[in-house]
Amino acid sequence: MSGNLNQFWIQGWRRYFHVTCQKKRPLVLGIESSCDDTGAAIVDESGHILGDALYSQHLIHLNHGGIIPPIAKDLHIKYINPIVSQALERAGVTPKDLSAIATTVKPGLPMSLMVGLLYGTKMAKEHNKPFIPIHHMQAHALTVRMVEKVNFPFMVFLVSGGHCLLAVVKDVDEFYLLGNELDDAPGEALDKVARRLKLRNIPGYETLSGGGAIEKMAKLGDHLSIRFPVVMTQTLNCNFSFAGLKQRAQEIIQEEEQKYGIVADEIIPTVANFCASFQYAVARHMIRRLERALIYAEAKGFIPERPKSMVLSGGVACNEFIRDAVRQVCNKYDYELFCPPPKLCTDNGIMIAWNGMEKWIAGKGITKDIDSITVENKILQHQEGAANIPNCLILHMTCAGYVGRSGTFVKRGFWSFLCGLYLLEASGVLHWYSEIVLGQGIPICDLLWHLSQDADRLITAGLISYPL
Repeated sequence: MSGNLNQFWIQGWRRYFHVTCQKKRPLVLGIESSCDDTGAAIVDESGHILGDALYSQHLIHLNHGGIIPPIAKDLHIKYINPIVSQALERAGVTPKDLSAIATTVKPGLPMSLMVGLLYGTKMAKEHNKPFIPIHHMQAHALTVRMVEKVNFPFMVFLVSGGHCLLAVVKDVDEFYLLGNELDDAPGEALDKVARRLKLRNIPGYETLSGGGAIEKMAKLGDHLSIRFPVVMTQTLNCNFSFAGLKQRAQEIIQEEEQKYGIVADEIIPTVANFCASFQYAVARHMIRRLERALIYAEAKGFIPERPKSMVLSGGVACNEFIRDAVRQVCNKYDYELFCPPPKLCTDNGIMIAWNGMEKWIAGKGITKDIDSITVENKILQHQEGAANIPNCLILHMTCAGYVGRSGTFVKRGFWSFLCGLYLLEASGVLHWYSEIVLGQGIPICDLLWHLSQDADRLITAGLISYPL
């Protein structure tokens, strides 16, 4: 009983402290849902993390051999409200105590992004809070400023499962892109090669990401034992390409399997040397392109201050071998290397909240029209099964046969309505719209009325044209 009473007084004191200090310091809630992690956090202007929560889908997608967008979307829908509530509770604040709400809107998986966007904008409207749309990669770039004194301008090298880019960061909203991936990102290449090697079958590797598994195995091998090609040697820019290395890796694995008679779930006996050599090839390509970028930045005078600063961030930045390789290049060109802690390198709500805070303090990027915000996506027109028809067409089929909240049908539009309704239900649109956009289950007539009224915004946002 006394323990519960003490906990009650502790929570009460935290609540009093945060509320009374709120006028002295702004608080920003950050929401992240760009890929397979649902994150939320509250930070203040000093970079203090008042509360954060994260749900990772890593193990679920690991069992599927990769991220499945519809599954990722459903898990975001399931966990986003509990995660945000948990972050607020740990911070000891309520939505009315917040100064602003920041949410990732690009880039990422469109279905995942839209869950966060709709939740964040709905929350901002309900509590009359300013809304700050966040660029996921810019958030990665600025996260280090929470824990280190890194002044503008600085160079940033973002490496992850979805991106590989070099940029000069001039301000919280001003980035000069020097180079990015042309095909596969380094994290993607590492993950797919690890899957091809069947590293999950090795005890102790079952729950590791592909990149983490290769890094762990590489420590047991010789990085010079297998030769990989040096790519893009004649390309006069700072872009990256990992598709060729990935393809060559798959060819070598096949050759090794044939050589040793490997079948089914067996592992090639040279796996340690292979992982060390492949990791070395990936790191070599990264630092060769990085070196070109540093030479170009020096010639153009992009980073005039000394010592010059380089930020390495993103999930692949957790790889110690790659981090050490980048550090050697930085030392050569008189750059001081800064890396966020591993917890802040991967996707999380903290970096979104901090990016929102930096924009809030600078008075930049705060949207005046919440309804105009859209996600950045890759428009796909078809998918398998019931949703093989573009969802924008499905929506128009349904609404073409339906007029008014009373459920009146246009003459000769009844069959169009029934067909469209079936496809909307089969593709999951009705459930998603009812539970996430409106926040409640409602009768079908009311639901279709709301959906028809909101159709233009959803199509403009790219959600309906993307297969759900």
